[in-house]
Amino acid sequence: MSTLRNKVQLIGNLGNDPEIVTVASGRKLAKFSMATNESYKNNKGERMTDTQWHHVIAWGKTAELIELYLGKGKEVALEGKLVTRFWDDQEGQRRYATEVHCHTLLML
Repeated sequence: MSTLRNKVQLIGNLGNDPEIVTVASGRKLAKFSMATNESYKNNKGERMTDTQWHHVIAWGKTAELIELYLGKGKEVALEGKLVTRFWDDQEGQRRYATEVHCHTLLML
């Protein structure tokens, strides 16, 4: 079991244009949402689609490529890992967000 890692692979479409941020060090950060679809037939034989939304972030060269080539609706395959972060909001409530930290991207 020691060979298992935190790894996720997704194929889907960007739900928005990527938000690009340049941090103080000069490194770029790209943020976008991505939809993945799974089709199946329900009990009545009707074709159904289940859409899941994922928050994706990428750093460095990957973020630079995203800035140059990707936009809303573009189809991509990506690989990365799941990261959950937390913070306390203005009311003192603990909030959580799970993101995909992308390190490999393939434009389809």
